[in-house]
Parts: sequence; C-alpha cells; structure tokens
Amino acid sequence: MKQNFLNLSDLGKDTLEGIIENSLAIKRPSKRGTSLSGKYLAMIFEKSSTRTRVSFEVAMNQLGGKASFLSVDDLHLGRGEPVEDTARVIGSMADCVVLRTVNHETQIEFSTYSTCPTINGLSDLSHPCQILADLLTYYEEKGPIEGKKVCWSGDFNNVCYSYAEAASIFNFELYVACPEEYQPKDKDLENVTFTESLEEALEGSDIVTTDVWVSMGNENEKEKREKSFLPYQISPTNLDKANEKAMFLHCLPAIKGQEVSADLFNDKRSKVWTQAENRLHAQKGLLLELLK
Repeated sequence: MKQNFLNLSDLGKDTLEGIIENSLAIKRPSKRGTSLSGKYLAMIFEKSSTRTRVSFEVAMNQLGGKASFLSVDDLHLGRGEPVEDTARVIGSMADCVVLRTVNHETQIEFSTYSTCPTINGLSDLSHPCQILADLLTYYEEKGPIEGKKVCWSGDFNNVCYSYAEAASIFNFELYVACPEEYQPKDKDLENVTFTESLEEALEGSDIVTTDVWVSMGNENEKEKREKSFLPYQISPTNLDKANEKAMFLHCLPAIKGQEVSADLFNDKRSKVWTQAENRLHAQKGLLLELLK
C-alpha cells in the first residue's frame, strides 16, 4: 500500500523518528549505496527551487536510483491537461513523485489518482520536508526535541505550519512571534503559543528560526511586510536571550539585513549550513521509508 507524505502528520511519530535515525546512520558512514537501484523519481515543480530539487536528485543518484526534473511548462499539465490525468499516467510509470505546487489542493488531487507515493516538496499550506531536515539537525547536535522550546519569528507561513504539526507530534513548545495581523484566525493548536513579543518567544528557546518576510506570492505586500516585521529581525544580540546552548536555523534563501542580521550566519550558534546539507540526508531517509 502506497504511503504519501503531504504533511508531517501523514506519518506517525515512530515512523518519523525512524526516518531521522536512518538519515543520520546513512550520513555517517557513506553517502552512496544501491538501495534504490532501478527506482525512478519524478519531480514536478510549479515553483522555483534550489535545495529541494538538488537534494532529491542527489539523494536518488547516491542511493542508486534515477530522478528527472519536470517543469510544469514542459508537461501537458501546463497546457490544460487535468491533474487527475497527469497523475494517473506518471503514477503508472514512476516509483515516487515529488510535487512543488502553488496550491496544496493540487497535492491532494494528484496523490488521490497516482498509484505511487507523492511527496510534498512545498505547497502554500506546508513544507514537511524542510521540517524533517530541521528535526534531523537538532537530533544530530542535541538529541530528542521532546520537551524543548522552539522560537519562530515571522508569519504563520507554510514552514511554520509544519513546525506546528511537529510541535504536536514530538511534544515540544512552539512560540510564534509576529504581528497580530499575520497570526492565523484559528490559534487553537496543540503546543503552539502566538505572541507579538519576540523577547517572550526567544526566552529560553532551544531552537530559534525564521524565514523571509516576503514569500513567493506576497510580493505585492513587500513594503508593508518589511515595515511590520522590522522588530522581528534575529541577530546575535537578541539570540543571547535564548538558551545558552540554543541553535539558529533558517530554511533559506535568506535576505540578510531583513529577517536576519548581516552577521548572524557567522555566529557559532548558527547551524544553517549543516541544516541545508541535511536536506539531502533527510530526503534519503524519507525515500527509503516510502519505497521500501
């Protein structure tokens, strides 16, 4: 029976922890193998990508499989073919599909008609692959995240949504610091606290993380967002308010001088480059789980 990965909640805590542990085991001794020899991964992207695309391509290659990048402009999907028809055809040929879409509904529709597993490489709702890498980074450096505190500075976007899912699954506290107008209407989320105070969110945090103030699709709000989020920039100075052993993460790309100070990535508490590399290892663990 196929298993999709459209959100973190599609997999149970034990399965997710198994993926993290396997990803770490794969990372340590060798980057290559033949576990996915003969397997084919199709990647269909409506939006641009650096880390998601490269990490999945390299992961499949290093595990002995093959991957192809399929821009929507190169498919009949971009010329009006129904998602259902494309899903039926590609699902009958590929062993797994990674979708990066504008709307999450496309993920749901595609996965409904595809006979092979569908992985959400990003949608307007969530970004579970990113959080899998973030959890791997913390686990690798510090151990289990249960009972810890995570500070998110920024609006409740797709990455933050997946952090909220993780807070419930892994039983840690997530504090979301952002202006009231950018907080969701429904704030009744397990282990999630919304605040307009960055200082409150930072205090005692074990992970401090953020994202760009103007995401793809929000360009028309650029000036307003930059002004609203100016008090929420993360710098080495306000990072001092977190736990003394806290780590800083960023899903990238970053705009230095906006959500992060120009010098933050050089701070010893920043694990951004390890986090970025761990996209590769987390994708390997995920692919091995879904294609086993």
